[in-house]
Amino acid sequence: MSFNRHIISTLLLLLAPLAMSAGNTTISTKLDSAHVMMGRTTTLHISIAQDNNVKGVLISLLPDTLNAMVEIADRGKADTTATSDNRLEIKQDVKLQAFDPGTYQLPALAYVVGHDTIKSKPLTLTVDSVKVDPEGKIKDFKPIAQVPFKLLDWVPNFISDYWWAWLLGIALIAGGIAAYYKWFKKGINPLKPVKKRLPPYEEAMLALQQLKASNLWQNGSAKEYYTQLTDILRVYIDRRFGINAVEMTSSQIMEKIKHNEEAHIANDQLNSVLEIADFVKFANMHTLADDNEIAYQRAVNFVEQTKPLPVVDENQGKEAKK
Repeated sequence: MSFNRHIISTLLLLLAPLAMSAGNTTISTKLDSAHVMMGRTTTLHISIAQDNNVKGVLISLLPDTLNAMVEIADRGKADTTATSDNRLEIKQDVKLQAFDPGTYQLPALAYVVGHDTIKSKPLTLTVDSVKVDPEGKIKDFKPIAQVPFKLLDWVPNFISDYWWAWLLGIALIAGGIAAYYKWFKKGINPLKPVKKRLPPYEEAMLALQQLKASNLWQNGSAKEYYTQLTDILRVYIDRRFGINAVEMTSSQIMEKIKHNEEAHIANDQLNSVLEIADFVKFANMHTLADDNEIAYQRAVNFVEQTKPLPVVDENQGKEAKK
């Protein structure tokens, strides 16, 4: 009888690995630590080895719990590796957590391959309670620290988080207002290319020629004729001598011209034009054709006599003398 028992025991030991390795598939489990403090986690390592051409399913892991008192805190992803002997090694780590002290039996994991089911060995997890010294002194909570006042703490998050966008918006608005008053309100288009202005003498002579071609006084518009004639001279004086003649009366212009070394030589020409223009514009004096022609010629003479002299290069003069 004892001999038969020995044979049966030997057969059971030989058959046990076959049951665990049905279809050349094995499953094993291991805990990082069999003892864990309540509330802390421990890792359950699952290792499966199988042939490359078969598929299996692990069916024992419930969505949230492994045991009535043991929860699954984190279900890691399975990692599959091909080995050199045409087999696969599947590993997965599962974090376990328990909040009640005690010793808990973790059930065997079942892995189904085809018609075979392979189970791992059950494990035991001991959860220890937090040790409290009843004789120890109970410490009160620390007083709340006084946080210094900061202005930014009162600023809403949608402003403090996107301060750069608000700053950019304010800069664009300010730039738009400045551009409006600098250009658009004055009718200036900053995107339009600015034509280069003629020098004062050339600009005045061109305007006088255009005035003569308009035939204003010949068509009965003597007042408009003298208005444009004096405006041409006022602009010329402003640009040529730096005298703000546009904003001055005729007497003020003549007073300034008398004290200007470059312009006083032609003050008689200018004075004659301004006097007759004031009579026509403000006293409604009727002029003859000769008066209009003379006024025009005196305006031309004033511009011609006060035009800037050409700049002589001293080096060229010395070379010419040689």
